[in-house]
Amino acid sequence: MIIIIPILISILGFAALAYQVVAMLAAAFYRVESTLVRNRPQPANLPAVSILKPVGGLETGFEKAILGHATQCYPEFEILFGVNTLDDPAVPAIQALIANHPDVQIRLIACPTKTPNAKAGILIDLLREARHPVLLVNDSDISVPPDYLRRVAGRLIMQKAGLVTCLYRATAGSVAGLWEAFGISVDFVPSTLVAPLVGIREFGLGSTLCFRREDLEKAGGFEAVSNYIADDYQLAKRITGVGRRSVFSEVVVQTNLCEPTWRDVWKHQVRWARTIRVSRGDGFLGLPITHAGLWIVLALVFQLWPLALMLFLARVAMAVMGGFVALESWLALLLSPLAPLWDLWAFVVWIAAFAGRTVEWRGEKYRLSKDGELDRIDS
Repeated sequence: MIIIIPILISILGFAALAYQVVAMLAAAFYRVESTLVRNRPQPANLPAVSILKPVGGLETGFEKAILGHATQCYPEFEILFGVNTLDDPAVPAIQALIANHPDVQIRLIACPTKTPNAKAGILIDLLREARHPVLLVNDSDISVPPDYLRRVAGRLIMQKAGLVTCLYRATAGSVAGLWEAFGISVDFVPSTLVAPLVGIREFGLGSTLCFRREDLEKAGGFEAVSNYIADDYQLAKRITGVGRRSVFSEVVVQTNLCEPTWRDVWKHQVRWARTIRVSRGDGFLGLPITHAGLWIVLALVFQLWPLALMLFLARVAMAVMGGFVALESWLALLLSPLAPLWDLWAFVVWIAAFAGRTVEWRGEKYRLSKDGELDRIDS
């Protein structure tokens, strides 16, 4: 047994090392492809786009985020903001945007449809009001560059894709928030880039989902995802399930994590982990293989010094490639030596994900079914 354990750790450690290499290649491939796409001529005829923005509360940086959408350099588009009630704290900011940009088609719509996933209920109502054949959905706190719409919709046309999604980097106003933003850059995003390389087709991020109305209808509409917590993943799964392809845009957008406490970050990470667990249980079981920091510690415990050193160097290099080369995140570059420490945090979160199926989301408690459906827990 004493001999077997170091051998097992060596095997799994080299598997973790192989993952770091694959993630670095995925990040390099994304950067090269993005550069090539940016240098291609844009399509001459870009489709009219309806931007659907579900809103629930006034988040830090919301005004700046929505301003970037209103100032897009694009031939024809509209922005539909949906709220459950006109008493929502974000409504004055939306009304100010409408008043300041009368030349842009912007509408504020009260959305009464109630679904377990409140965001999906708003999208169901916004879709009825949308006028254009191409739809773009993104989270309310997403900030975008001026050529965002042109690039994303252009990619949908250029590659004849069914869905275009965007990677994102995060900012935050607290140490705990910066820690989570760092993890997004050096763990979540690299794993997302690896997904298509290992045959996963149904990838789509809430930062951006751009698709044709006709493909959404074939996939069952927003009603088909209204009971699920991971509406972005479920939507991508259904659109790719009708024979369409999902691709990454060359545009990297930005989200704001406000000023979360360590408790907030922990709760968010556990909810995220449990969401992945019920959405892609097979892949979730194997996640510890990607946590190089875990295998570094075990290699040190059993005095496997060369393996520990190789894993450390590879993990830091992967953090730089995934976080800085792919995302251009200076936070990822500066904190890259801490990537193994993030892996230990992620491993503890992974364990916590198996401690139950209950999550807290937008102030409510839910129980998740085995396939990710939401069941609200009454207080």
